[in-house]
Amino acid sequence: MKMKSILLGMGLVVSLASCTPKDADIEKAISEKLGDAPEVQVTVHEGVATITGTCEDEAFKKNIERSVKATKGVKSVVNACELPVANQEPAAAAVIINSDGDLDKSVSEVVKAYDGVSATVVGGVVTLSGEVKRSQLQPLMQSVQELKPKKVENKLIIK
Repeated sequence: MKMKSILLGMGLVVSLASCTPKDADIEKAISEKLGDAPEVQVTVHEGVATITGTCEDEAFKKNIERSVKATKGVKSVVNACELPVANQEPAAAAVIINSDGDLDKSVSEVVKAYDGVSATVVGGVVTLSGEVKRSQLQPLMQSVQELKPKKVENKLIIK
């Protein structure tokens, strides 16, 4: 009688074990669910589903995880799905430095509109000297900066 009970118990365990879905079947069911998300991959090992790939955002990541958890045979989920890097700074714009001759001509054109102001250019550095009205200082400096010198040295006296 005891032997019969043991054999019956073992038979029950084996039949229950064979009823649980195999990892490959679970993966197939998940793949069918996630067919429209090729950027996400799911592998299953002993009922543990691991999600990898790139998710569009946090909501998408959680939604994928819920779908995988709801699949028959999944015991637990490891969500290793990555989010794209946000707010990448664009590459710095190239700074164009004019030669001294070109820069000197351009600075001279800008400065002649301001009485009492003179400028010299040496090695890409513009040195402003003389006198300027406070109201003219900002437009003058902006105009000179737009010429993209290496540096602007302000030795102006403000009236």
